[in-house]
Amino acid sequence: MDERQKKVLDRLQAQCSRREYCIKDIREKALKALDGDADAASAIVDSLVEDRFVDELRYAGAFAREKAHLTGWGPIKISAALRAKGIASDIIKEALADASDAESAAKLESVLRAKSRTVEGEPDAKLRLIRFALQRGYDYNQVRTAVDAVFSNK
Repeated sequence: MDERQKKVLDRLQAQCSRREYCIKDIREKALKALDGDADAASAIVDSLVEDRFVDELRYAGAFAREKAHLTGWGPIKISAALRAKGIASDIIKEALADASDAESAAKLESVLRAKSRTVEGEPDAKLRLIRFALQRGYDYNQVRTAVDAVFSNK
């Protein structure tokens, strides 16, 4: 590894120690830093994976927790976002297993309660809430139950 590659490796190691990255993101960073040298970028990515600076399962778990708890995304949207990052299906399933259904249902209901205040009094309020929740990546049956719970408590 030449001096330029070592500098890029050191910089990427520092970035990876501050937050989680997936292989796809790190490869893009390495390619950009190395002006498109694919072989050198692959060597750097391999080194980062080998030294466990980059771990797909750890990244997927952190991503799923953050999106589920902070942003209120459902498992379908999280799964699609992880697939877009190039994460394998078995890793996605394992990452989503960490988020329990009870927590997911509670978060969905809290998000729907907040949204219901903005559509209150509208004739199609229930439909708008269902559409909103589906866009957030929740299963239709779970959405229907949560929307009914929100409207029954009004």
